[in-house]
Amino acid sequence: MHYVCIYIVIAKKKKYTVRVRVWIDEDDGPFLGIGRVVLLEKIKETGSITNAAKSIKMSYRQAWQLVEDMNKRSKIPLVEKVLGGRNGSGTKITKAGEEAIKKFYSLEKQVQNFTKKTALKIKF
Repeated sequence: MHYVCIYIVIAKKKKYTVRVRVWIDEDDGPFLGIGRVVLLEKIKETGSITNAAKSIKMSYRQAWQLVEDMNKRSKIPLVEKVLGGRNGSGTKITKAGEEAIKKFYSLEKQVQNFTKKTALKIKF
């Protein structure tokens, strides 16, 4: 008697992951990226650049410079000072700041969705 062995080799399809980060740049450099968006969100949450910076382990000086840079580059300031009042002085996000956050996350989601679809087609 003869036996015939048949080996079936099933090649496991490799799945690749493509990672991207989104920055919105101008000729003069970066305008908005995830770090700046998180800073804006923390300013909105805390009402203070100081507390926002502390919460993301950033120096106040760096946070202030980023806010100043975004405000200079934007047609309408994204962050503004709040003087006096019941709770004292502080900082708040403007409607333009809120819109910048929304637009950034919308763009980031579109890029990620495109990247996921494209990654499924990668074969090496």
